[in-house]
Amino acid sequence: MDVCIANGENAAGGFGLTAQTAQEMFEAGVDFITSGNHIFDKREFKEYLENSDRVIRPANYPPSAPGHGYGTLRAGDSTVAILNLMGRTFMPPVDDPFRCADALISDLRVLTPIVIVDMHAEATSEKVAMARFLDGRVSVVFGTHTHVQTADEQILPGGTAYISDVGMTGPTDGVIGMDATAVLDRFLTGMSDRFHVQKAGPKQFCAAVVSVDRAGGKATDIKRVFVRDLP
Repeated sequence: MDVCIANGENAAGGFGLTAQTAQEMFEAGVDFITSGNHIFDKREFKEYLENSDRVIRPANYPPSAPGHGYGTLRAGDSTVAILNLMGRTFMPPVDDPFRCADALISDLRVLTPIVIVDMHAEATSEKVAMARFLDGRVSVVFGTHTHVQTADEQILPGGTAYISDVGMTGPTDGVIGMDATAVLDRFLTGMSDRFHVQKAGPKQFCAAVVSVDRAGGKATDIKRVFVRDLP
């Protein structure tokens, strides 16, 4: 049985998520949505996030933050647990993701051996460190946030599948999804207007496909997917 998990924190016009955008993702075949530091960009989404069992925010946000840091879903006769974490290097201040993961993984593994972690972080070293920290305790650690797919997909010695960043699905032109003009202005002058999503040009689709042994929760295979030049 397949499960499709997508990070949707920038799905609403490049910033944040809305109820309508989340519904569009579900209708397109996404089963579960993780997020990151932009999840609260759309203030009106807080109530949806608080009540949703299919959209989560990083678990190491303060406990008073709206929403939940992990969730589960059924895949055939199996339960899949999904945990969202956010790094601290060059990121907004949050609690220690390593301590947070350590506190939650044991409880999640009581529910199911299949645990998938979205590590939303800027620093590759922090993502790799999290994967090593959780190796053998979770099925998958996939990185998000940088919008650029990495070529380091692997099965770690303990049976955890890992990739530093699954990459971005969206416009290929521009700068990581945004129209280049405002981005260049910020780099060249220190000033810019609000960023806007790149509208014209080809699109791309990035993902990772992981096979997991349902009985033990160990990953058996991971493949990158990068489709370019979509209309």
